[in-house]
Parts: sequence; structure tokens; C-alpha cells
Amino acid sequence: MSTKTATLYRMVMPDHLCPSGLKAKWLLESKGYTVEDHPLRTREETDAFKAEHNVKTTPQAWIGDDRIGGYTDLRAHFGEAIDKGGTSYKPVIALFAMTALMALGAAFVATGQPLSVLSAEWFVSFSMCALAYLKLRDVESFSTMFLNYDLLAPRWVPYAYAYPFAEGLAGVLMTAHFLPWVSIPLALFIGGIGAVSVFKAVYVDKRELKCACVGGDSNVPLGFVSLTENLFMIGMALWMLAKPLLA
Repeated sequence: MSTKTATLYRMVMPDHLCPSGLKAKWLLESKGYTVEDHPLRTREETDAFKAEHNVKTTPQAWIGDDRIGGYTDLRAHFGEAIDKGGTSYKPVIALFAMTALMALGAAFVATGQPLSVLSAEWFVSFSMCALAYLKLRDVESFSTMFLNYDLLAPRWVPYAYAYPFAEGLAGVLMTAHFLPWVSIPLALFIGGIGAVSVFKAVYVDKRELKCACVGGDSNVPLGFVSLTENLFMIGMALWMLAKPLLA
């Protein structure tokens, strides 16, 4: 069998080891290629390489005699193109997966049982805290995106700035089972307005928007996930209201 070979030129300088070059080398090797690696160890060597091959960036990879290009070009060549502009549910899937595992772990430490009412409660409250954190990273950016679809915020702009603080406070209090007279009405208020706002924007007005639920830099589409976030808050508040009656 003939060996698949590739040639790679990448920057390996004392003060800069190119991450894309490392990724390109790993990608080629993972696809079964033997890589003829050419480290570019100085700025002069790198500039000379770019001028010789009329390219603007490194790394640069060849498969046989065909120049493929840099790391993103290699990904595209192998059918693994990176979509940086499209919408994706990956951020919220990752977030909910982690908060679910955190809730299971914390409930196991607290009660000895990973699956319990407490783990379900903590899943919701941990998720509220995590979502609030993502919004709080850049409240200005979040508020701008939030104003696109929320029903209350355009009428009272400070609400767009207060929302992530309110969500975080409700999440912390619900985690601690502390001051329910604060956390329950707070969650009902912001969750109720949020649910109605998302339902109207997506299912009534048929608008295609990005959701501010994971921050103002989000590529998550406004829709079912956004509605679920608000319904979780409402459900948690109603459960905490009903729980003493069921005890």
C-alpha cells in the first residue's frame, strides 16, 4: 500500500508556536497522512516563505502536489468545514449537559442519591445561574440583543440591564432554598414575561432572531430552547409554591 504524504509549513518560533499549525499537523496525521513537517523558526523565514508561495498566512499544507491551504482549508478539504456564522444549539446543549451533571453530583454528595427531587431542583437553579453568568459577561451586548424581542424591555430599558442580575439572584436563592418569598415571584415575573415574549416573536410574528439566553454574542436561534429556559423558571417557581402543600 502506498503511504499518504502531506507537506506542512508552520510557524515554530521561540515566542510563538502557531496553534493552527499544530491543529493542521494533528488533522493530517489523524487522516492517515505522513506529514513532512517544515517549521518556520524566524520571522524572516516566514516572510520569505509567504513571498515565495504568494500566500498571506501560515500554516500552509500540500497533499501531493496540490496546495490545500491553512487549517480551515484542510477542514473543508476533509468535509469538516467550520461554520462560524450560522446558528447553533451547541452552546445550550453543552450548558444544560454540564448543569445536569453538576446537579447529579451535588445531589449525590448531599443525599447519597444522584437521581432525586433535589437533583431536578438543582438542575434548574444551576442552569439559571449559568445562563445568568453568560449574560453578565457583557451586559451591554446582552441588553442590545434582548431588546429585539422582549415585550417589557423596549418600554423600560433598564429591565434589559436588570434581567441577568434577577435571573442569577433567583437561581442562587433557589439553589439554597433561601428567601422563597423573593425567588418565587422574581422567577415567575421574568420567566412569565420571557415566555410570552419568545412565543410572540417566534410563533406569532414568525421572526428569525438570535437568542440572548447565553449572552449577547450568541448564535443560538430564538425558539424552543429560549422558551424552555423561561418555562423552567416558571415551573421551578410553581413547584416551590406547591412543595410545602405536598409535604
